[in-house]
Amino acid sequence: MTEILDCCQRRIFVLMLLASFFFAGNVLPADNTVETVVHPSVNTEHLSKNLLRSIFGMRLRTWQDGLPIRVFVLPDDAPLHSLFAKQKLNIFPYQLRAAWDRLIFSGTGQAPITVQSEEEMRLRVSTTPGAIGYLSGTKIDDSVQIVHVDQ
Repeated sequence: MTEILDCCQRRIFVLMLLASFFFAGNVLPADNTVETVVHPSVNTEHLSKNLLRSIFGMRLRTWQDGLPIRVFVLPDDAPLHSLFAKQKLNIFPYQLRAAWDRLIFSGTGQAPITVQSEEEMRLRVSTTPGAIGYLSGTKIDDSVQIVHVDQ
């Protein structure tokens, strides 16, 4: 009887361990902060909320100096993506997806580039001139520039 119990306990432990690895990348930052970040070549430190919505809604395609804007986002189901949409854009993630789908299906635009992790987001934003994205406060380093969002 104890052998069966030990076997079940081991299986439960392995399943819990696998689940923790699966969900490890899909957790919110401890302090629930999300920051908008851009490539260091982008010559702006502040954006209005409306301008940020235009950028992430894929309606604004170039910066003021003519440099093309490259938008990077996490997958729709990523907790940080939801936090960014709600905190910085004041919209729900499904509203962003609907706007992107309209652009794609009408042939008038493209969706943003989806990255799979914050590390990839930081790497892509830091190496792509004109790039914009978002990161949790703990993932930001000197390779990207924070842009403050004004009301």
